[in-house]
Amino acid sequence: MMNDTEASLNARPEQVVYANILEKGMLFGLILVVVTYILYVLGVIKPFVSMDTIVASWTLNVHDYLHKLHIEPGWAWLFMLGYGDFLNFVGIALLAGVTVVCFLAVIPVLLKQGDRLYALLAFLEVAILSLAASGLLGTGGH
Repeated sequence: MMNDTEASLNARPEQVVYANILEKGMLFGLILVVVTYILYVLGVIKPFVSMDTIVASWTLNVHDYLHKLHIEPGWAWLFMLGYGDFLNFVGIALLAGVTVVCFLAVIPVLLKQGDRLYALLAFLEVAILSLAASGLLGTGGH
């Protein structure tokens, strides 16, 4: 028979679902970051910003850097995925967004268990993270 300490060490079903998705998402995102970085470094895919321009712009703040290179802030990078230096963002965005997928997957598990409050909190977490990432709050989406 398990005592309270042993029972509290067992992962709950929603924790297992969250952890499994997080593990796979993290691994896929990390592999994607490494592969796209290698493509960028080896010059397989032409960069939007040359290394000389990066070095010449090293002292600029982000706003001035983006303005100088005519790059829109926020989610505009999605339209520049044909360039090696912007293709790297896909893996980073995946790593940043995998938490939202985890919370979405946990909601049905919580509802099945009758944990409506936790399901609501998970839904609110998804809504808040999605709103923050959208850029609608004037944060630029990052």
